[in-house]
Amino acid sequence: MLITAEDATIEPVDTRVRNHADGTSAPPVIKCNGTRHYQQTDVDYDPAKKILWTVAKPLGVPCCNQNMVEEFHHSFQQLQANHGEVMHDGEWHPVHYSVIASRHPTAFNLGGDLAFFLTLIRERNRKALEHYAQLCVNIIYMRVMNFNAPLVTISLVQGDAMGGGLEFALSSNVIIAEQGSRMGLPEVIFNLFPGMGAYSLLSRRVGTRLAEKIMMSGNIYQAEELHRMGVIDILAARGEGEKAVNDFISKRGRRLNAIRSIYQCRHYVNPVSRDELMNIANLWVDAVLRLDDADMHIIARLVRSQQFEQGKRFQAAQGFRPRFVSTDMQASPPGSRT
Repeated sequence: MLITAEDATIEPVDTRVRNHADGTSAPPVIKCNGTRHYQQTDVDYDPAKKILWTVAKPLGVPCCNQNMVEEFHHSFQQLQANHGEVMHDGEWHPVHYSVIASRHPTAFNLGGDLAFFLTLIRERNRKALEHYAQLCVNIIYMRVMNFNAPLVTISLVQGDAMGGGLEFALSSNVIIAEQGSRMGLPEVIFNLFPGMGAYSLLSRRVGTRLAEKIMMSGNIYQAEELHRMGVIDILAARGEGEKAVNDFISKRGRRLNAIRSIYQCRHYVNPVSRDELMNIANLWVDAVLRLDDADMHIIARLVRSQQFEQGKRFQAAQGFRPRFVSTDMQASPPGSRT
């Protein structure tokens, strides 16, 4: 089901192709007659289980490129504006579970668009960095607050979740990861820190000391180790992530009201404010603009390595049945809810 609705909050999107510092181009976001047509995300509603799947389908390197970030931002805004309900088969239905995942065969998300960052650093474009950071914070905060609706959020990690990709996963009430998935916050390698929620969300899961250790080490962890640390809630067998999501939901059954209430308690005991997230994101922007030529050289090498490695791994994955095969959901009629 493709959700389209009036875009009333996001600034007009530049539909020109954005060129990266390495000469590659990021695909444009298409806007048509005030509605949003997603290129890098699929939004599917399961009416039987009342699950809303928001699934990334990245074009190119599976990272948080600005176009994908804008699409997530828009779809999340619609869910929040509609009080946790979606249009399906011409009627409004409640969402009990909002699940984020990825179609990419080897990655959940590799984090920020490093090639795009290089361009903005060389241009000294603070405004664009601040806009990107604000979009990311909004996405994180909407999920942290459960869209101000009576629903539960779940992250399904199948493959690598690095940097901003791990921060995105941390924004959910429940993190389910398949065995063999790798996760980490490697920003320290190029003299930066994860600024889109890592400190706020990780410290509330495992404590400040361990959160800082993870961020300062730059290490890449196996899902099994993060499960033992308490970062991951449920460890699924390789290839059975979707089953683990469905099992989690089925086992809760009539306890949904209790589960939602318990997760709401988190907001009172360990509240995360948007101001906190934005203040840290602003520190991140300042830090980005302080990077020197040596730091940017490391980033450029990582970009080339990332593109080469992902190309190899994607080719190696060809022939496997893709996850989240289309269920031919009926698209929602455009327009805002009345």
